[in-house]
Amino acid sequence: MHANRLNPFGHKLVRRVRNPFRFFFGKNEKPGCPILATASCRKGGRPQLLIGRALAASGLAALLLVAGCRQDMQNEPKMIPQRGSALFADHRGARPQVLNTVARGQLHADTYFYTGVVQAPNGQREELDQMPFPVTMEVLKRGQERFNVYCTPCHSRVGNGLGEIVQRGYKPAANFQDQVRRSQPVSHYFYVMTHGYGAMPDYSAQLAPVDRWAVAAYIRALQLSQDATLQDVPAGVQVKSLKDIAQEEHLPAGFARPWALPATAIQAYPPVAAEGTPGMAPANPADPSIKIPLSKPAPAAAK
Repeated sequence: MHANRLNPFGHKLVRRVRNPFRFFFGKNEKPGCPILATASCRKGGRPQLLIGRALAASGLAALLLVAGCRQDMQNEPKMIPQRGSALFADHRGARPQVLNTVARGQLHADTYFYTGVVQAPNGQREELDQMPFPVTMEVLKRGQERFNVYCTPCHSRVGNGLGEIVQRGYKPAANFQDQVRRSQPVSHYFYVMTHGYGAMPDYSAQLAPVDRWAVAAYIRALQLSQDATLQDVPAGVQVKSLKDIAQEEHLPAGFARPWALPATAIQAYPPVAAEGTPGMAPANPADPSIKIPLSKPAPAAAK
């Protein structure tokens, strides 16, 4: 390559311009070789020189980067979790929460919706037979869907307590069709799903409060479906027996018969305090008070 320039006296001079890539490839490179040329293109070939200079440049860049780092953020005064502190009188770095404060999104103003109990005149918490919101068909469908997912393994689809895992050795679950469960307030089911009861663990992690109420409403619908009378049927609606429906659906003849407790089920004996409570849940919680109306007089005490 050549370049023309004028000297101070106006004469034209010719000067050879060095190859700008000579620094990378050495003195003996061939003219016209590209930057990333192979060793065969360059005269004599010096690939080691290129690699060495690249490594030197990388090392220099790393050295500059390390030299630019500072320890100000590492050594600055700050509170480290689970460590003590000489700044406070109690020598604890973690400060206690301010009393009567509520975290964002945790203001549960409607206590009945989130707990299922209210304060009775005697000071105890009491369950109510009412829903905190209107029950629509969408609510019942949501309750049925959640009930079939989480409750049927123990309580079965009809809520008689003879689910699949009960038939395989688990303790019999509560039968929603007996007199005791039908007499319990609807919020009792919400309370049990929230805190557990006996061998049943709590389902507060699996079911949101609104879903627990939906399941409670569906349980009440199951009870009405299994205890309905002809007077409860609207006028003009045809009533069929379960046996006829089973025949129409080509189901086994015993499909409509009452379910019997399988021999593989374990009898639910009273819990032994020395052995612990099954499911790590209170077997007989005294709070809230559960009030069940009697349908017949209590038997007289033996003399």
